[in-house]
Amino acid sequence: MNECSNTVGSDVLLYSYHRSFNGFAAKLTKDEAVKLRGKDGVVSIFLSRRKQLNTSRSWDFMGFNRKVKRSVIESDVIVGMLDTGIWPESQSFNDTGFGPIPRKWRGTCQSSTNFTCNNKIIGARYYRGKGDYSPYDYRSPRDSEGHGTHTSSTAAGGLVSKASLYGLAKRTARGGVPSARIAVYKICWYDGCYDEDILAAFDDAIADGVDIISLSVGSISWSDYFDDTIAIGAFHSMKNGILTSNSAGNSGPSPSSITNFSPWSLSVAASTIDRKFVTKVKLGNGLIYEGTSINTFDLKGKMYPFIAGAAAPNTSQAYTSEDSRYCGPDILDENLVKGKIVFCDYESNADGPVQAGAIGALFQSGRHKDYAFAYGLPLSNLNLDDGRIVFDYVNTTENTTATIFKTNAEDNQFAPFVVSFSSRGPNPVTADILKPDLTAPGVNILAAWSEAVPLTETEDDTRVVSYNIISGTSMSCPHATGAAAYVKSFHPTWSPAAIKSALMTTAFPMSSENNIEAEFAYRYSPKQIKLITESNTKCSEVMNEAVWDLNYPSFALSTTPGDSVTRVFHRTVTNVGSPLSTYKAVVNAPPGLIIQVQPSVLSFESLGQKQSFTVTIEAQLGNSMASGSLIWDDGVHQVRSPIVAYASLLE
Repeated sequence: MNECSNTVGSDVLLYSYHRSFNGFAAKLTKDEAVKLRGKDGVVSIFLSRRKQLNTSRSWDFMGFNRKVKRSVIESDVIVGMLDTGIWPESQSFNDTGFGPIPRKWRGTCQSSTNFTCNNKIIGARYYRGKGDYSPYDYRSPRDSEGHGTHTSSTAAGGLVSKASLYGLAKRTARGGVPSARIAVYKICWYDGCYDEDILAAFDDAIADGVDIISLSVGSISWSDYFDDTIAIGAFHSMKNGILTSNSAGNSGPSPSSITNFSPWSLSVAASTIDRKFVTKVKLGNGLIYEGTSINTFDLKGKMYPFIAGAAAPNTSQAYTSEDSRYCGPDILDENLVKGKIVFCDYESNADGPVQAGAIGALFQSGRHKDYAFAYGLPLSNLNLDDGRIVFDYVNTTENTTATIFKTNAEDNQFAPFVVSFSSRGPNPVTADILKPDLTAPGVNILAAWSEAVPLTETEDDTRVVSYNIISGTSMSCPHATGAAAYVKSFHPTWSPAAIKSALMTTAFPMSSENNIEAEFAYRYSPKQIKLITESNTKCSEVMNEAVWDLNYPSFALSTTPGDSVTRVFHRTVTNVGSPLSTYKAVVNAPPGLIIQVQPSVLSFESLGQKQSFTVTIEAQLGNSMASGSLIWDDGVHQVRSPIVAYASLLE
């Protein structure tokens, strides 16, 4: 690789990756790329692509209350956050009571006139291979987007009492490991997150000595492992004993919409917590309807004139009622809408009503709204049925009025469930590795925010807050990161695979040395595997058909629609519970699955002892999916592995 990078001029070389792995990012012509692709030692060459961000009480809901047992060395754990940077002045990153920086830390703080580190934020770097900046960007690790501050405080923020968003969700805000240190790697800017910067951040984070890497970033579409910078970076972090926690993506609920799915990373879906936000609407006829939003404005119950967007087209610009019903920018007539609440047939970003001077807006959403957004004016999203009733009222009644109440927090009795936007599996590259790995709270999460960015993206919204409520797998990912860091604080010698397994098998209803063959067996040649793993491992022909024998904490079977399949899985487990213990296999098998475990009892005589077993699964699916589980139970501990069989979408 050094030979290759030496052939590239310094004027076109963006990065040389050498601290933790070998590679470079450069500006190349197509011919130059073709020539380099043919050289020995080159694993892959691919275009840099833009990636996007997968954008309190949640820890209590997960069982991490303030009184949970803490490790005395939690402050030695370093969490690496690859994101939009951080707002260092937030109270969530106050370093009062923190001791010296851990000796293992080898990183640096790229300080500037507007950014300094402390004993909580112990390192900070920023990356911009493109070299151009927006006027709104800080040329420092400082966060101008809010996203990185939110994820950092979710994973490892300190305790801040009475944190809220204008009184909503008021309680003590805290991260999963409040005493842990944070290392910041700013890779995302106003226009997204680019591959060359992501790899540079991985290269530094691994060499700097972080213990966990958190990355709430994903592609618009999935890529092969060798063309995916997040998969590449996560693999090298795994090789160096560092687990990478990834957001699954926000493209659900379509099948195979997940974009972060490498076997060596922890892929995190998003689910709800036992709190939901309800924004009630009252009409002039006295009827009240419940919608969803995060409405921090208080109209104090005052009734305002109510008009349908379809009745207020901006005819001076040749717009019609068919246009104005959707309430887009420039489409509404300000003379008809100003000072009124406007009804819109479609969910939008509220720029149109704000621009026209509306006092508030009601959106009729055709989708189930299981998450909420804040807007730049009082607003509530109504479901389709209620929206139709309100639509009839505003169109058939004279002198219509309405008001929108401030949002209230209510119990969500159905939680937890995977939220609609969360990207789904199955794994689009390695169908027999189940993804996502687990789910964590990612809906309506309160956490710290950058004071450089307004509360919403609505035009003319100038509100600045210290804490914000947002949703996304970007929010669930740092919850898993915090949980992984918590495990690491008690078991600092555990491998990434051990930490990942502990989280997956203890969640509610792999080391590189042992599993390189299975991890790379699908679609990759021995030469490719040797180049990226720096190992002489040779995958046998049998292994190419046994990806499912990766020692993974879950079981997945894929088959073609209408076919039956029988598969034998081999697994090895390590005793980390009681020295003398006996676990019995408990199988939950739905119709369509026959599951047999051999042996069905595992007895251990010491800590660290290993035992192996096989699981034989017969599946007759048709076009359906079936899910079950295997639980190893010793009467105290329950170690659960999900089992999923499905008709593969892959050809």
